[in-house]
Amino acid sequence: MGLDRQPNNFTCGPYALKHALTMLGVLAEPQKVSRLAKTHWWSGTDEVRLARAARAYHCDMPLLRKLNERDARKTMVRSLTRGEPVLTCVDEWQHWIVVVHHEKGRFVAIDSREMPVVVVMTWRELAKRWVYVDTEGEDEAAGSEIYDMFPVRPRARRKLRARFSVARARMLRRPENRDVSLCWDQYLGDLLAVCRPRSPHHVQPLTLGEFLRRHQKLVVERVTYWHGAVERAEVNRVLRNLRFVADTYGMVIPAAGTRRAFTDIIALLTLWAAGRRAVDPMYMVAKRSRK
Repeated sequence: MGLDRQPNNFTCGPYALKHALTMLGVLAEPQKVSRLAKTHWWSGTDEVRLARAARAYHCDMPLLRKLNERDARKTMVRSLTRGEPVLTCVDEWQHWIVVVHHEKGRFVAIDSREMPVVVVMTWRELAKRWVYVDTEGEDEAAGSEIYDMFPVRPRARRKLRARFSVARARMLRRPENRDVSLCWDQYLGDLLAVCRPRSPHHVQPLTLGEFLRRHQKLVVERVTYWHGAVERAEVNRVLRNLRFVADTYGMVIPAAGTRRAFTDIIALLTLWAAGRRAVDPMYMVAKRSRK
């Protein structure tokens, strides 16, 4: 799974929460989130059920309600600045999306109903979809504007958070980059075993980009030499995707772990190459047929 579309019209809530957890470096399957939230084909998923599912991943999802556009924007930007993805129910409370970044008046959101799912919106576009006009309220409440938001807050401090800039969002929207979007969880899961979240305790850590600048040529040569049928451009593309995801989360390789990282990446690419282009059996004696 990755940053993917919902398969039907009633699982937008679990997919929005799943994408929010991904931004926090937590790998979650939307099917499991749906089971935890008890999503129903008729009624979908409300905020209470989504909050219950979030607690299963050690996160809280409080309701923040604002009654005017200015306060709503200020509160959302504050949550995004803290690194908290924000779930919002849009389109007259009929659809869930998650807003993950704010930058110079533009908001990056993940909308599992769209293709591609990563979208960039102005505040006016977001507010138009977000606002709910209460027509059923009594007296003074009638006709009031409601902006509900649900920041996803980890209970424990997390060092790993995605920084989804507008530039990165636009790159993912390109058709040629659809593979990294759809395989996002796979890349992230593998990088969690190779890299570490940036920490002030690391001595001279290397970004994956710097690591590949030093070793990419050798890595590509070894993988293509031993496999024989994989093109260099294909290997370079996988490494580029790994670097894109690692840079999004600010992941680094500690100086003391460069040898292990080199071995891990070689092993990872070898498995990928064998899966992409089948290999013949090795070191096996052919059995003679009995006559």
